[in-house]
Amino acid sequence: MLDESILDDPDALGRADTGGLLLGVAAAGARVRTAARLAAEAGIPALRPDGRPRSILVAGPGPTAAAIADVLAALAAGSCPVLPLQPAGAAPHDLRWTLPGWMGPLDLLLIATPAGTESGLANLAEQAYRRGCTAAAVAPAKSPIAEALEQAHGITVPFAGAPNASEQPPGTEDAGAFWALLTPLLALTDRIGLLAAAPGAIESVADRLDEVAARCGPAIATYSNPAKTLAAELSESLPVVWSEGPAAAAAARRFVAVLAARAGRPALAAELPEALKAHEALLAGTFAGGAGPDDFFRDRVEDREALRVRIVLLEQVAGRPAPAARELALTHDTPLSELAPADGGSLEAAAELLALTDFTAVYLTLASGQQSWP
Repeated sequence: MLDESILDDPDALGRADTGGLLLGVAAAGARVRTAARLAAEAGIPALRPDGRPRSILVAGPGPTAAAIADVLAALAAGSCPVLPLQPAGAAPHDLRWTLPGWMGPLDLLLIATPAGTESGLANLAEQAYRRGCTAAAVAPAKSPIAEALEQAHGITVPFAGAPNASEQPPGTEDAGAFWALLTPLLALTDRIGLLAAAPGAIESVADRLDEVAARCGPAIATYSNPAKTLAAELSESLPVVWSEGPAAAAAARRFVAVLAARAGRPALAAELPEALKAHEALLAGTFAGGAGPDDFFRDRVEDREALRVRIVLLEQVAGRPAPAARELALTHDTPLSELAPADGGSLEAAAELLALTDFTAVYLTLASGQQSWP
């Protein structure tokens, strides 16, 4: 159950936030600037590559690496395949990554890890060296991964760790790690011509993240705070996240992953216009927003409130898919929430949607008493 009273009580939010989640998401802009500086010091802006790779594989622990690959693929707009490399293994400490058989000197391997201690990723760097693949990593300086990349003649950008990491209990989630890992890879993929993320564009991303933090901070009341508003709307709801545009689709998939891993909330994601058909039966089924006659007259005093579908619409450009989505929601008496970024390019739009949904997931986590992360 969501305790909505916590949302408008900054002191209560602070007491509930034992892991520093709000500080982590609020400091995303600062993490981007620090990560961009470390990328510059590592020589990323000075790279003069011969051309684009044939394909890019992204490897790393947990759901963050897959989200990074998704965002890079969305921003690349089909100019080069960007794929997550999934590990095998029965336990987190025993993960193994294996390069596909087709990968060779024309391909690029990107490793993203906030710990830098995964032996499976060190072995992966060795595999890339033997295959003649170029490899780059974002990992803590002097970590085993950094040493493996040095031996493989790859590039390592130091991971921009959380400023207050030493003050947090062991095992606490670093809510800003996503941006610290993504930013150097944006700078790198800009240099190889995959996407446009020059230093000025990355600074604009940091500014946009700061703007979202100002709008969604714990002191901002729910009625004017889009993240708190959405968190309250998702109370006792099954979120069905629809998206328009590649950047919005990547944000939607990450929102679903973060809701499950951080807040313990199930959710589904689909892209428009296919979502209108794919989820139409869901909107009319057991979890539908409307209630039948028997449901209406039933005594609910002893009943636990059932989950009902709520559509969450993420728009890369405001207004384009809304009429069709609104019409279907209205037809099935299904509530609908909308998030759309302010004006800007796809990189800034993705940043705003990712930040808004990050804040929403944190508020859901704190107000429902959940704090977990794999």
